[in-house]
Amino acid sequence: MTTSDVLLTADADGVRTLRLNRPEAYNSLTVELKERLIAELRAAAEDPDVRAVVLTGTGKAFCAGQDLKEHVGLLQANDPAPLHTVSDHYNPIVKAITGMPKPVIAAVNGTAAGAGAAFAYASDLRIAAESSSFLMAFANVGLGPDSGASWTLQRLIGYGRAAELMLMARTVDSTEALRIGLVGEVVPDEELAARAQKVAAKLAAGPTVAYAKIKSVLGVAAESSLEEALAAEDAAQTELGGTADHAEAVEAFVGKRRPNFQGK
Repeated sequence: MTTSDVLLTADADGVRTLRLNRPEAYNSLTVELKERLIAELRAAAEDPDVRAVVLTGTGKAFCAGQDLKEHVGLLQANDPAPLHTVSDHYNPIVKAITGMPKPVIAAVNGTAAGAGAAFAYASDLRIAAESSSFLMAFANVGLGPDSGASWTLQRLIGYGRAAELMLMARTVDSTEALRIGLVGEVVPDEELAARAQKVAAKLAAGPTVAYAKIKSVLGVAAESSLEEALAAEDAAQTELGGTADHAEAVEAFVGKRRPNFQGK
């Protein structure tokens, strides 16, 4: 494990865990943390030894969103940085998560609010601790959604529920989150880290080149016509059909053995 003031990283079984590490501030997002997270997500995407990513937080929160103390301080100092943080930080973070050519699992260990919740929505899988909760509180501070939440949230739970949660700024606990499809699994708090690692390690041992194409095709289909989705599927299958992983899977099936995927 390597450490910094604001982010912890650890590698095990092909999985890189990125742990937001400002527990005293509920892992709220300062400029330093946002820039570090962008860099680490991009590094994970480029590292061939990283085959899956877990995003989580230290302490009682996953991420409480923007650090408002820093935000207000910069505004009062007439610093232009807060006015550009969506384009400079939040958009790149979400693009790095959704564009990651390998699975991203959000292990939601507590409060996930604002941009922090949006990072979880942008991830491929969400595993939540029983004590976790989600909050879209942008309206409470006179702002609209950012970090892709307007796009991701309604695709997870539908327009009506997404509008309600954003307009009413209502907290969703883990039980409701599971019921409405906001998360895929809820586990006891003490089991979250191990469960996320187990799921991520299973994915890391799989055909990661195919996972990258699955993510890409789903992205195309989310905003295209059926014809465009069919074309994207066709192109992906043609490419994947020539991969070593596909050949290995076929040979393993015929030989009645477990395939050994290499992500190639």
